[in-house]
Amino acid sequence: MGQKVKTAVFPVAGRGTRFLPATKASPKEMLPVVDKPLIQYAVEEAIAAGATKLVFVTGASKRAIEDHFDTDPELEDALTQAGKDELLSSIQGIVPKGVSCIYIRQGKPLGLGHAVLCARPAVGHEPFFVHLADDLIAGEPGCLAQMADEHAAHGGSVVAVETVPRENTSSYGIVSVDADDRNRLTGIVEKPAPEDAPSNSAVVGRYLLTPEIFDKLENIGQGAGGEIQLTDGIADLLNEAAVYAYSFSGVRYDCGSKVGYLQATVAYGLSHEDTGDAFLEFLREVIRD
Repeated sequence: MGQKVKTAVFPVAGRGTRFLPATKASPKEMLPVVDKPLIQYAVEEAIAAGATKLVFVTGASKRAIEDHFDTDPELEDALTQAGKDELLSSIQGIVPKGVSCIYIRQGKPLGLGHAVLCARPAVGHEPFFVHLADDLIAGEPGCLAQMADEHAAHGGSVVAVETVPRENTSSYGIVSVDADDRNRLTGIVEKPAPEDAPSNSAVVGRYLLTPEIFDKLENIGQGAGGEIQLTDGIADLLNEAAVYAYSFSGVRYDCGSKVGYLQATVAYGLSHEDTGDAFLEFLREVIRD
């Protein structure tokens, strides 16, 4: 039986160059989908999965993330005076009581594995989530909650996977599994060419990792691109401990790409209670034209 997961790590130090100039002064994680930034969707998913400690691994120009999750007395007072109780509630409830936020600076951009390693002092010796806000996953329950249930059932680390077209394997970490042992990983390769990929089962932006991963990340050194690769750390970990691939229930939107971000905006706009009907009519008119 696995432990309850109380900590979620959010690597948010990336520059978001694919969205320039929009991300020149604002973090990519603050890009809104309808009325909430990507990082808020990420935080809500983690809290729904049981996380009470939120660890943000940040970089330069990321102050907007801290401000978003901080209180704003002047704004709250203005909304109170204006009688805008619903809007007031929406900002006061961004971080519920009992949930803490910790910010750690990643001094050098040395990769995802390095970002996770930076969180070690805050995580301690317990299993933890890693959530990449670029990957917005619509599911009920949320992807992290599904993974927490999987961990509770048999322990070990869990990585979320999705089947991708064979020609796209060079954009992902690709896994091979033992189907007779609850899809336990037997291998993981970072961004293999299609002809070299062991499968077309790709790791996407959700991980539930046991604390043994930290020692692996500390010792593997720099890999592809001169970075400390989380994939390399997991490859080392699975030689000594169980790591399972989990095919989640839900729809993933790759908001690290412009097309994926637009897809998410349309999907969430259509399902939003305030915008859905009017937005649907607008899209119908666009299609007719």
